Amino acid sequence: MFDPVVWPLAHGRFLELGPRAVIMGVLNVTPDSFSDGGRYAHVEAALDQARRMAGEGATIIDIGGESTRPGGAAVDAAEEQRRILPVIEALAAEGAALISVDTYRAETARLAVAAGAHIVNDVWGLQREPDIARVAAETGAGLVIMHTGRGREKLADPVADQIAFLSASLDIARAAGVGEDRIVLDPGFGFAKETTDENLALMARFAELFALGRPLLVGTSRKRFVGAVTGREAPDARDVGTAATSVILRLQGAAAFRVHDVAMNADALAVADAMIARGLAARRDDR
Repeated sequence: MFDPVVWPLAHGRFLELGPRAVIMGVLNVTPDSFSDGGRYAHVEAALDQARRMAGEGATIIDIGGESTRPGGAAVDAAEEQRRILPVIEALAAEGAALISVDTYRAETARLAVAAGAHIVNDVWGLQREPDIARVAAETGAGLVIMHTGRGREKLADPVADQIAFLSASLDIARAAGVGEDRIVLDPGFGFAKETTDENLALMARFAELFALGRPLLVGTSRKRFVGAVTGREAPDARDVGTAATSVILRLQGAAAFRVHDVAMNADALAVADAMIARGLAARRDDR
């Protein structure tokens, strides 16, 4: 799980996953996201934050124009695109960071990749607008497929539900012509995981998800279950707890981490990576 895997992305870019943790910085250009709503709703503020996160160690900037928090206000495609496309275009022109678009809409994904995005990150796992998979296939974008329990009956066992949902999503991707090497999976911590214990059980059994055969990205950042464990009510007070979850999941093989506080998680993951490298070297020496 720590062996290098090349992830092909749009616009001829590539990213190596495995040996070192990859950080995806969260950039919500929305007025109502649960953690930083409104703070980066203007292009210059969003670009400043993107540059700051890249400087702190984010390889990918994940740009979203519709809040995915529980109870978040829905917006139409035109408004989502109005919010994100100028930011994507400006960031792509600078050429440094890889850009991910956080959307479930096929047309938004198409326009975002045309504007310079390299990755499509779908929190509905291709199951709300399946045509988004065709967009990924035609553009060559990297594709993050996330598990969600929203809007459906879940299986009682959390890992069995992950396998069933994500297997169906992988079938959609394959039917649309998305190459296996372009897919990364996300177990969707906090997305209709009804209790703290359900999220913790998913963390404890995380390694079972490698049965799906793809690298794993995780997004525990500032989630409610982290607050429940730490007693921190304010989302932006949950970054230390988030960093702890990042280390736990990295040691179990997670390849990429979607976070708000890049610097804190980068430091925590550097320690985890050092321990992983040491363990791998010791095993090689024993052969």
